[in-house]
Parts: sequence; structure tokens; C-alpha cells
Amino acid sequence: MPMVFDRIAIIGVGLIGASIARAARQHGAANTIALYDANAEVRERARALALGEVFDDPEKAVAKAELVVLATPVGAMGAAAAACARGLKIGAIVTDVGSVKQAVISAVAAVLPTYVYFVPGHPLAGTEHSGPDAGFATLFHNRWQILTPLPDQGPSYPAAVDQLEEFWRALGANVERMDAERHDVVLAVTSHLPHLIAFNIVAMAEDLESVTESEVVKYSASGFRDFTRIAASDPTMWRDVFLNNREAVLEVLGRFSEDLAALQRAIRWGEGDTLYDLFDRARRMRREVIEAGQDTPAPNWGREN
Repeated sequence: MPMVFDRIAIIGVGLIGASIARAARQHGAANTIALYDANAEVRERARALALGEVFDDPEKAVAKAELVVLATPVGAMGAAAAACARGLKIGAIVTDVGSVKQAVISAVAAVLPTYVYFVPGHPLAGTEHSGPDAGFATLFHNRWQILTPLPDQGPSYPAAVDQLEEFWRALGANVERMDAERHDVVLAVTSHLPHLIAFNIVAMAEDLESVTESEVVKYSASGFRDFTRIAASDPTMWRDVFLNNREAVLEVLGRFSEDLAALQRAIRWGEGDTLYDLFDRARRMRREVIEAGQDTPAPNWGREN
């Protein structure tokens, strides 16, 4: 696939930022990659990993970049955009990777100059690891990249959205466009609530008086083990997600609490058919996820033991 941008800048060099840098180089989607992170130690590590040209000033990092990717935690997106705003070239495309869209749009759009194109986005890809060392070039392969273009942005805006879509496809992602409000509800169901449940279950197990922490660790069955994998995700990132998508999360959490109460009653009253029907529906959903290519049926999900 041909080069999409001559020069890109990535603000924030964690898992996603480092993976974008590696993927853009591997697939030839960008000729030059500029990087900046607010953490000096992360900048030094990015230099050691040769992820791109690392700058100590965000304005210098974005200078001459045709695409600027904000890859910070959701709560830092507005500050990151403001820090590099004066260095943005006319006609640059600015995007983000936040898993909350409405709050990010409000924070970022308010500080960007009118002569750039802001196209919010969210790659549905990641691992429980964080930092520049965690990045890898194939992270986005066959994963969904959701773009939430802004309405009423002028006649040249659609071409910028198309170019950004081409970039993500060059990195191996599938691309879909969606309204920002709908995105936040969908992600509350598919990502935010599952993480919240995992965080809570792992913390609850640690607090139980009837079971020691060493027993929880030693006898972790597959279910709890996988919850700990999810719960190992970056706490700063997830704190910001829940604070910035609280309405959608609380709406979905309310529905979950009602369904959980019904399940509790079914267990109490021995309603085996109710339990079986629920488990069967969930099992079918798992098969659909595999058939959609979003996971593998390999033993242990294809992960190393």
C-alpha cells in the first residue's frame, strides 16, 4: 500500500502511540514519524527504541506534520492538544485514540485552530500492557478503527476523513464511521463495563476474609485469571474513561445490575432453565465473536501459557 502521509506526529508514546509508530513504518504509511511525550523518561525510552524522531517540545514535534495523533489518556487529551496547537500547520489532520468520544471532542475542539481538520477516532485494539516497550506493529491487524467525524465542517473536511481512513487501513485496521454519542454507548457495553467488572472482582477477591490472597493467586482458575489480565490495564487511562463516559457507563451499569439481580433470584430458587438459557445465549455470542475474526478458538485463546 502506498504512503498516505509524508510526515506524522504522535503525541503520547504508550502502547497505542508506539504501535502506531511501528505499524506506520512497517507498512510504509508515513515517511517520517515525529514523537513527543510529556514524560521525559518515556521520551528517552522512545529514542532508545528508535521509534522515530523524538522531540522535547510538542510544538516542534507537530511542525510540518500532515497528521497529528493524540495518543494520551482521555483526561489529558485537551491539554495535549493545547500544548501543540500553535505548532500545527495549516490543513493538518488531527485525530485521537481515546475510547470516549463526546468528552474528547469537547475538550480538543475547543483548543484547536480553525485551520486544521479534527477527525476523532478510536482504535479498538490494545493489551493489558502499557508504555513504549509494549507497542508492536501488528496491534491493529483486523481490528476495528472507529472514526466519529464532526458535522458541518466544510466542503474539504470529507477528504480529510477519507485520508485518515486510508491511513488506518494501511495499518491493517478495519474502519467504520459512527456518531460520537452512539460510540460512547457501544463502548460502555463492549469495553468499559467489562473492565469495571474485572477491576471490581479482582479487588473483591483481595478483600475477602474467607479466602487468603495467596490462595486466590495460587488457585486462580481460568475465569479469575482472565479477569486479572483485564484488570492489569493502565489505571490512569481507565480512571479517565469512567470519569469522561459516566452517563453511558451508568446507564449500562444500571441494566447490568437489574439483570444480575434476576440471575441471583434464579440461583436462589433453583431455576435451572433460566440459567441454562442465559449461558447458552452467552456461548452463542462467543462463537459470533470468533466467526467475526475478533478472537481465535485456539486453546488458551492462542496465548502463551
